[in-house]
Amino acid sequence: MKRRTGLILVAFLIFSCHPSGKSNSSAGINPYQYSIQKKTIAENGAVVSAHPLASKTGLEILKMGGNAIDAAIATQLALAVVYPQAGNLGGGGFMVARISDGEEIAIDYREMAPGRASRDMYIDWAGMAHTDKSQDGHLASGVPGTVAGIFAAAKYGKLPFEKLVQPAIDLAEKGFVIRQHEARALNGLQDELKKFNTIAPVFVKNSPWKEGDTLVQTDLANTLKRIRDQGPAGFYEGETARLIIEEMKRGNGIITYDDLKNYKAKLRTPHTFNYKGCKIIGMPMPSSGGVLVHQMMKMIGDRNIASMGFESEQAVQLMTEIERRAFADRAEYMGDADYYKVPVDMITNEVYLQERMKNYDPSKATPSSVIKPGVLLRAESKETTHLSVIDKDGNAVAITTTLNNSYGSKTVVGGAGFFLNDEMDDFSIKPGVPNMYGAIGGSANAIAPGKRMLSSMTPTIVLKDNKPFLIVGTPGGTTIPTSVFQTLVDIIEFNMTAEDAVYKPKFHHQWLPDTLEVEKGFPTAVREALQKKGYAFKERNSIGRTEVIKVLAGGKFEAVADNRGDDDAEGW
Repeated sequence: MKRRTGLILVAFLIFSCHPSGKSNSSAGINPYQYSIQKKTIAENGAVVSAHPLASKTGLEILKMGGNAIDAAIATQLALAVVYPQAGNLGGGGFMVARISDGEEIAIDYREMAPGRASRDMYIDWAGMAHTDKSQDGHLASGVPGTVAGIFAAAKYGKLPFEKLVQPAIDLAEKGFVIRQHEARALNGLQDELKKFNTIAPVFVKNSPWKEGDTLVQTDLANTLKRIRDQGPAGFYEGETARLIIEEMKRGNGIITYDDLKNYKAKLRTPHTFNYKGCKIIGMPMPSSGGVLVHQMMKMIGDRNIASMGFESEQAVQLMTEIERRAFADRAEYMGDADYYKVPVDMITNEVYLQERMKNYDPSKATPSSVIKPGVLLRAESKETTHLSVIDKDGNAVAITTTLNNSYGSKTVVGGAGFFLNDEMDDFSIKPGVPNMYGAIGGSANAIAPGKRMLSSMTPTIVLKDNKPFLIVGTPGGTTIPTSVFQTLVDIIEFNMTAEDAVYKPKFHHQWLPDTLEVEKGFPTAVREALQKKGYAFKERNSIGRTEVIKVLAGGKFEAVADNRGDDDAEGW
């Protein structure tokens, strides 16, 4: 979904049905009159997310004595209510955390293919791949993992789960005022909602949605209450599971009760590497993000990119060529490591990465047709949202969750009130056929029952002197790893402020299609110089929505929310 770029320092919303301006939330947040804050400097804790009500919810949890994990859970649950295009119960995600005692955690709650899924399920008798079925409607949904992930993370928190979920219940049950972005998005979704839903959801409206309307989600509130009272079984079993299965039956979906009951979040070993005095902690497979960032950072490591300058012709060309080589490897070698032997050690090896850059020529573009996946040294193997949280004890959390496309499969579970994902499209539904983000894949990411689809989500924590230094992540499909890569280079190599690293124009190349995508505002002179070298350009309104927390030299937290949307930074 395209979003208007522009710095919104403060915006006030008042809904006439609530003239008193009093809060209806247990957390003391006023959902009918609230402001957006793009940057804050704090010393006790900070939260950055895609919606001000979610960030404020997380901050209130910190003030109640919760730690960063508690705040991240509450923020995520609030996003499921106030940011329905990506915040979710019906999707999945990844959490990377660094606990104050030094423990590093990666929790995988990525969606997985249902038990009745098959490799060629979207290919017809003539061999034609039907991406419409993998992107919209009931058959597009993988088994949701978000609720399992939240409870897997909760054991690292301090507060009872009831306190973490109550603000989300209040926001769903009593409503909140929507902003212009949300009204515009819901209005643009009406035809699809009517097409892909068997029971009209609350998001369908006879008259257009407008800024200042109150969105009440009673069914979602009841779903959240069942989760509050019954834990994971309140979603994967009982009434909510029944509603999901009935929805599947009405829409010819294939998720079964056993698929739901058997879903488990997985504790993974984080993917870590060192870069010029920093330790970078990322997500392992089935996220490609941690490995891609590792590859890209190591490929610039010995090329003195700092001397080239931010978004100079030389720096942009170097980073572009590195991005396309990494994505060529992604297409060939990356998938769910539980099902495919991903050669992580090989494709992040220094000698291998140096070999990948041997055909780099700074005088011209290297066509993607020339760039192939690397040769292994020896045999081995859009719509998303990110939140970053830190607390005064040094607990740091990066969470990226997704429904895939904006509003996922466009299907709301009748009676339960939440959108289902369309993550099946993140599999390679047929070798050589691009998904909605243009990503190409092969057998490493082929569909198999129970398998988790390859992801681009890249929640990342950077340590300096063995203490949290940066917490970063973004939505944006395949642009996620490249945006995180650029943010790290901007701060670590170019010594830019967190604000500039977030706000300055971004660029992206993913090997195929052979196009260098740039945001509006990208330097014209650089673009013209690279065009002369053979690069094909495509301009985009925005790339991602990066959320950054930087720990300053004195120990305070600088939290910056992206100006490409209604993102919000809170701290105290």
